[in-house]
Amino acid sequence: MSPQRYLPFLSVSRAMMLAALPLSLAAGGANAASSAGCEGGGFSVLGRTQNATIPASALGTSFRVQGKYAQFDVDAATLGIRNFTMTGAPNPLDITGGVPTPVFASKLPDHRGLTLTSSLTVEIKETEIEIGRTGSNLAMKIQAKDCANGGIFQMEVERQDGTPTLFTHILAEGPNPQLKAFYFDNRNFRNREGDEVPYKDITVIVPARVNFGNDFSRKFVGRDSPQVATRRAEPGCVNEIATRVPNSPATVRHCGGVSRWDVASGGRMGQVMGEDAVEVAPPATECVQNCQAQNRVRGRSTVLGFPFPVNGADRLQPRFPPQSTASLGSVASNPR
Repeated sequence: MSPQRYLPFLSVSRAMMLAALPLSLAAGGANAASSAGCEGGGFSVLGRTQNATIPASALGTSFRVQGKYAQFDVDAATLGIRNFTMTGAPNPLDITGGVPTPVFASKLPDHRGLTLTSSLTVEIKETEIEIGRTGSNLAMKIQAKDCANGGIFQMEVERQDGTPTLFTHILAEGPNPQLKAFYFDNRNFRNREGDEVPYKDITVIVPARVNFGNDFSRKFVGRDSPQVATRRAEPGCVNEIATRVPNSPATVRHCGGVSRWDVASGGRMGQVMGEDAVEVAPPATECVQNCQAQNRVRGRSTVLGFPFPVNGADRLQPRFPPQSTASLGSVASNPR
């Protein structure tokens, strides 16, 4: 987006800051999750359960977004989030095993000195919430759905200078070792890599897939869902993953507890949970403005699932890149 188009956009305080991007797109164009997973869901923020504009003076340094199935804390100055938790509330499509399950310790954007200073715009409709703020030459938006699974979260950024923003995702650990989330190379995808499988009225090629899970629930699985975003390869987290070709391992430069993404201005990072996280579908389209959900699967995709428990050889190591262990580890173990 050019500065000429961007600056008037920032001046509209009541309008949402970024082009609407439907949450169904967080599953890479899929909408496989049933609405039953959202039954009774709904968010509140700072006591509001309806549309509102909340003055900056009322935000404090952070605030809670509370739902029936999901909750998270938001840093007011950046709209980064901490303590993303699935509550374990009863639902026929629950993936937590019925217990509160920490997912992310934090998802933090590096705005490189820019801050958000406007009022917080809140839009709530049934099970969905959309919040946004602007600052000088910067806009951020968070969308979430209060559901037990599916595409339930995404955050978007836009900068006047058009440069990418680094998002750092750190998986949660929590007091129960079985609930400690970890990234893994999905063996069900790796063993089918290169196969052609049905998708809607066409076919797609099975790619490799990195998911995250834990050792508590055999249904708990998720994935990062980028749109116009590129994951940084981690030279300190080199994993040799066996493939279907003997003696030909794949090199995966991905850590077990953190992923870092360069997100284009107008791009987004989504979070997909449950069956949608282990289906085979084309990646999200390259879109940074007026994006629409074009390809809803409606149950016509191939779901490969994931092995439980995850084999140790497929769990990505080490948990943090060695050169960043101190800084990243402090965030993970002491989330605000």
